[in-house]
Amino acid sequence: MSASSTGSRISLLIIAHNPLLRDDVARLLNEQPDISALASEPAWDAVQSLLDQTKPGLILLDSSLGPRYSLRIRDAIRDLDPAPRMIVMDLLGAPDEVLAFVQAGCSGLILKDATLDHFLTTIRSVAQGLAVLPPALAQTIFSYVVRRSGGRGIGGAREASLTPRERDVVALIAEGESNKEIAERLHIAVHTVKSHVHVILEKLELHSRLEIAAYAHRKPISRPHRLDRRD
Repeated sequence: MSASSTGSRISLLIIAHNPLLRDDVARLLNEQPDISALASEPAWDAVQSLLDQTKPGLILLDSSLGPRYSLRIRDAIRDLDPAPRMIVMDLLGAPDEVLAFVQAGCSGLILKDATLDHFLTTIRSVAQGLAVLPPALAQTIFSYVVRRSGGRGIGGAREASLTPRERDVVALIAEGESNKEIAERLHIAVHTVKSHVHVILEKLELHSRLEIAAYAHRKPISRPHRLDRRD
């Protein structure tokens, strides 16, 4: 697994207002052989203490805490190495809410009506470095990307500004590859991949890997050379 696991088990911190929700979810996840879960109230001192003590690979966040809380978490974990990835659970799927969480840097979204299988699959996929967007929310993200690009879709000056290597990285993000997997595919260092992702976000004026994936899925970005080429 990726850095979001401890040994062969996924280390996960659940943050939720409702003690029944967080305790029940923790109990359910701890029944899984590959997941180790702790639960916390959202009080900031308690969350910071557990982040420091347990260094979880994933943070499972109750959507009722809101995107601003996600931003606070994102800022708090920015300097951790490796930084935990965030999943928001119990979403109603309202467009503004979905987009706000994506912009806050969440790597996975779980709707209120998600099945247990989808719930667990999302956790395991994000732990492996993937970005998971429920199909029901895809059009919301695609529409947002089109609005941001002034209706030009995937073409135009922003795509033209991408270098050949940045286009390769976009293509692999769209395939769901983690930074480590992209580095292996392109024969470059992980920190180089991170740098490319940062530049891509700036050039395309996007906020997260999910938005990059949505951007690329709307109409594939042309790639001028093979993905296994070294440079």
